[in-house]
Amino acid sequence: MSFDSLGLRPELLRAVQELGYAQATPIQSRAIPSVLEGRDLLAAAQTGTGKTAAFALPLLQRLSDTHPQPRGSRSPRALVLVPTRELAAQVHQSFVDFGRHLQQHATLIFGGVSPRPQVDTLRRGVDIVIATPGRLLDHANERNIDLRDVRHLVLDEADHMLDMGFIRDIRRVLALLPPKRQNLLFSATFSEEIRGLAKGLLHDPLTVEVSPRNAPAELVEHRVHLVSQGDKRAVLSHLLRNGDSSPQTLVFTRTKHGANRLADQLEKDGLGCAAIHGNKSQNARTKALEDFKAYRVQVLVATDIAARGLDISELPQVVNYELPHVPEDYVHRIGRTGRAGCAGQALSLVSDDEQDRLRAIEKVLGRKIQVLPLDRSQIQRPPGEGLAREPRHVDPRAVAQAQARRPHHGTTTTAARPAGSRRWQPRGARQRA
Repeated sequence: MSFDSLGLRPELLRAVQELGYAQATPIQSRAIPSVLEGRDLLAAAQTGTGKTAAFALPLLQRLSDTHPQPRGSRSPRALVLVPTRELAAQVHQSFVDFGRHLQQHATLIFGGVSPRPQVDTLRRGVDIVIATPGRLLDHANERNIDLRDVRHLVLDEADHMLDMGFIRDIRRVLALLPPKRQNLLFSATFSEEIRGLAKGLLHDPLTVEVSPRNAPAELVEHRVHLVSQGDKRAVLSHLLRNGDSSPQTLVFTRTKHGANRLADQLEKDGLGCAAIHGNKSQNARTKALEDFKAYRVQVLVATDIAARGLDISELPQVVNYELPHVPEDYVHRIGRTGRAGCAGQALSLVSDDEQDRLRAIEKVLGRKIQVLPLDRSQIQRPPGEGLAREPRHVDPRAVAQAQARRPHHGTTTTAARPAGSRRWQPRGARQRA
């Protein structure tokens, strides 16, 4: 569907054309008219399908229709809540790009950086605020921002905000907003918790779901190599240096420490590499992402939390160095590739203790993932690599589930041991004694 048929202002259509967009995606064609009508919206679409434009374009139009000139007030009229700094920066840039021919001021608020520039921007006046919940509440507590005039609220990647434990912060933000407002809830996937949140937040919403729940990008090719845990680093290094390597590869690990260690190891193997995760400063995260986008580094190693919201144009390949504990996170990971109509590849290195996770991912995908043979004769293990087994990461959720299933039997203590019984001793110990 053409953007011309969606009822957008000429200024917005001009910006869309300058950005190179010709046809609206399904989520955009269904969401934009409803948002323009003022309806609440519950929208689900897989990553890379244009969710940001689906709410940014109509909100810019509605704000411009009511107040064409900037108000110069620290009371914004539109608030977009997102889970991560990277996603906040991406959404903010979309508002700036689409609103280039309008006079609505958008600002970016997140933690990890000095709050002073944000305070100065808020004092000059804003119309749209894109924020992470924690830093927004800090500014609200300091009275740097007044949320009583917000007329449009967007929760973007709401499922991930709940996964990160933001539900309390979200409720605190909601308590600061006026009761009458337009609410838009966007997410790549919808869990039952998200639908429960929507029931209390949205009023007579239009539900738009342009892809099945947890559906992966259709243009992504899934592949698996079965690799022992000790050989993973050598196999990954070999594939990146000698295989059909791509100029850009996003590699996922489960932990921040694992991301740092792998990035250092790949650097020693001669690969340009950077790591991005929650313990990195915002400046370090921004530089790593900019270097990756500019092809100054070939490999970006990331954790799930840091990678959510990364928008890398035409990223050709994602590698799962370690499979996620939650199978739905696999969908989010590979959603970084195969975006905007471009093909992508998702390669997973799977060890023996990850077989159950692989089967769970295949169940979510609804199909088997192709296991490719691997010629190990050409792969050289770095000196000392794999000689000591790495500590196994234990998922607290899995431990709790195992304990709940375990039958509770009475235990025999030392005091309750029958009279005359002896502790076990090695053969011959009693004779030596």
